[in-house]
Amino acid sequence: MDFIPRTDPEAGLETAGLWFIYKNGRLLVKTADAECLIPGSVDLQRLENAGVTLTCRQFIGSLYAADKLNEQPCYAAAVASGEPPSDRFALKSLRALLSRLDEGLFWAAGRAGHLIRWEQTHMFCGACGYGMENKTDEKAKVCPMCGFINYPRVTPAVIVAVTRDDRILLARNRQARIAFYSVLAGFVEPSETLEDCVRREIKEEVGITVKNIRYFGSQPWPFPDSLMIGFTAEHVKGEIQINPEELSDAGWFDRENLPRIPPRLSIAGRLIDWFVKKRAD
Repeated sequence: MDFIPRTDPEAGLETAGLWFIYKNGRLLVKTADAECLIPGSVDLQRLENAGVTLTCRQFIGSLYAADKLNEQPCYAAAVASGEPPSDRFALKSLRALLSRLDEGLFWAAGRAGHLIRWEQTHMFCGACGYGMENKTDEKAKVCPMCGFINYPRVTPAVIVAVTRDDRILLARNRQARIAFYSVLAGFVEPSETLEDCVRREIKEEVGITVKNIRYFGSQPWPFPDSLMIGFTAEHVKGEIQINPEELSDAGWFDRENLPRIPPRLSIAGRLIDWFVKKRAD
């Protein structure tokens, strides 16, 4: 299934669809036969009967089958009060569902979580402190007192596959919850170009310089609100000297001896897959 983000629905919230419901940053899923399923509209009545109150209800887009003919509306909501019945529902972190959800469902869940966090953290104007209201003509909040407009936050970050001859640079992040190696990444700073960010991050984290920086692709990454912008680059000079505050290990790996790496759903996995296929040609 493909998820297509949309802002203005062709139908209201009453149209049957899937509901991506969050509580304290965790996604509500139905548990059945060890599967994790996204609740549908019929499940809302069960939640309400159990005393669950939902807020921040909104349309977020649609899922389409491979033939693009069948559309399934998608909605987001947050639990305001009450506890979902534990015999039917469970709260899971989105990271834990990374390899368990269909790709389209994962991106829909990511957009829902992104927008819910924005709703919950921008209830008041950052300029004057007055309560914010939803704009009617676009996805934004406006202050009725001073007119300040706030849009959903998107945080740009670069992610880079650095190669050296027939090897790729992979590292373990010190803060990573899962013990895998990945390509290097970092957030873009104010007044910095993406290419300058690539050079700075690589230099800061492993002490080497790179050349031939080329755009690879981009991907939203809902942890919590990043846009990952992928690049490839080549080693110029320097030997690896890891920044111990950022990394626990780093090294050059050939395609026959890769360590545990991220799933292909992520742009990190796609960059590593690009390296493997490129070197195999």
